[in-house]
Amino acid sequence: QVQLVESGGGLVQAGGSLRLSCAASGSISSFNAMKWYRQAPGKQRELVAIITRGGSTNYADSVKGRFTISRDNAKNTVYLQMNSLKPEDTAVYSCNAYRLGESDWGQGTQVTVSS
Repeated sequence: QVQLVESGGGLVQAGGSLRLSCAASGSISSFNAMKWYRQAPGKQRELVAIITRGGSTNYADSVKGRFTISRDNAKNTVYLQMNSLKPEDTAVYSCNAYRLGESDWGQGTQVTVSS
């Protein structure tokens, strides 16, 4: 297992930007996918973005064109660049590392977007 620590959350006005980081305690290069999820109060957890070991990416429709996921295997870190933030992006954002037989989670970081 790897330990995942998210950072970069905070309070931002609508239209602003934040960059979230997910630092792993070990190598992430062997994971099939690194993902960002979010969960708003009273709502189900939502998959926001995914990046595969090969570098392919996919996004939830609600964030396409605004969010960008990337990974730096040398730093064992995954990023989520969030631009043009909206109040509906307010949630706890969590990082997930997935490979067959293993799914590791971070503790999450709060993102609050004010209108």
